[in-house]
Amino acid sequence: MTLIKSISGIRGTIGGEVGENLTPIDAVKYAAAYGTWIKQQLNKDSYRVVVGRDARLSGEMIQNLVMQTLVGMGIHVIDLDLSTTPTVEIAVPLEHADGGIILTASHNPKEWNALKLLNSKGEFLNAVEGAKILELAESDSMQFALVDDLGKITKNDAYIDIHIDEVLDLEVVNTHAIAKANFKVVVDGVNSTGGIAIPLLLERLGVEPVKLYCDPTGHFPHNPEPLKEHLTDLSDAVKKERADFGIVVDPDVDRLAFMDENGEMFGEEYTLVACADYVLSKTPGNTVSNMSSTRALRDVTEKHGGTYEASAVGEVNVVDLMKKNNAVIGGEGNGGIIYPESHYGRDALVGVALFLSLLAENKMKVSELRKTYTSYFMSKKKVALTPEIDVDAILAAMTEKYKNEKLTTIDGVKIDFAENWVHLRKSNTEPIIRVYTEAKSQELADSLADEMIAEIHAVVNA
Repeated sequence: MTLIKSISGIRGTIGGEVGENLTPIDAVKYAAAYGTWIKQQLNKDSYRVVVGRDARLSGEMIQNLVMQTLVGMGIHVIDLDLSTTPTVEIAVPLEHADGGIILTASHNPKEWNALKLLNSKGEFLNAVEGAKILELAESDSMQFALVDDLGKITKNDAYIDIHIDEVLDLEVVNTHAIAKANFKVVVDGVNSTGGIAIPLLLERLGVEPVKLYCDPTGHFPHNPEPLKEHLTDLSDAVKKERADFGIVVDPDVDRLAFMDENGEMFGEEYTLVACADYVLSKTPGNTVSNMSSTRALRDVTEKHGGTYEASAVGEVNVVDLMKKNNAVIGGEGNGGIIYPESHYGRDALVGVALFLSLLAENKMKVSELRKTYTSYFMSKKKVALTPEIDVDAILAAMTEKYKNEKLTTIDGVKIDFAENWVHLRKSNTEPIIRVYTEAKSQELADSLADEMIAEIHAVVNA
């Protein structure tokens, strides 16, 4: 595997060669580059950075390396230890910190870890800031503190509770209706920090949680990406427990998917659709998702009299367009909910509270709720990359072939046909080309994806 350096952070597999994988030396180098960047933002006497991690096996090692590097730069660290990505994002402004680092590789398997980097608002760095940190890391020009000026580490394990308090205080969250509904919900925490945070949130809301894989050992019981094929145990548990529905999150708790009372997927794409439907019913306005997300969000937004726009893929791009368009809610079709009244970051805790509020007020089953939305079907496939594959040449060839269709090229190539669409783009987090399609049936979506993959291979082999 390779060490992937992008605006999404520094991500790689643990062990192996320096510069080729995420080794201790790489963790120290990029933490030092980030610390240098923090100190360049503002000239002052004292700097503070919040650090937290998911439960993956390498997390404690990487976190200690990162924190001690910051200490060596004279930066004070607020150590949240086991936490979630949105919890760290919330903690940064509450702590009046200069930034934050989350040690997580999100949905990647256990071999992976990463440094996700935040600014002083608790939001992900933009492309220019990310590029500066990469430049600093390669320059080896970082300067460390003298012995009397070393930073200190302060541990604070209260932030998951503080985060839950923040969610419960949101005006649109109907805590009374949720408590009255007496929901029973199965939670798959994939043995990471969602197994701590989501059951605690449910209990505070008066919901009975049934815990499945909620022990934060970092031994993921299945592929941690919350897709249907990985969630057979959750499906079985929902039916066995006769639960109202099931919840699954990824290891760092910024992605959220639901399963209905029959053990069928609500649809990861429809997490944002349902939450937006609820928010828009209370506060009409605009929405944003990325261009790999379902058209159903556009339909719901227009139903409530708002305007929908699509951004390039990547949370920072979604947030940027949300701010420009004054969107009241947005996110990504991978189950990422961004609700600005809370903060500008994907947050599964906020998503759970909004979804429960919608269900409680409408007094309907999850399967019934799903039927109220237009049924689009997505196929999410991938093409593995090898060093000799020229991604730019592939995308240029596809652009030329489909030049008479409606094309968007701000992020890879999206081809909008009358009844369906396809989006081809190089991943920021894995050595793959993502091939996303959407159509009016699963068969059509899968068929379109397979056709596009065959065309990509034809270009590669030409």
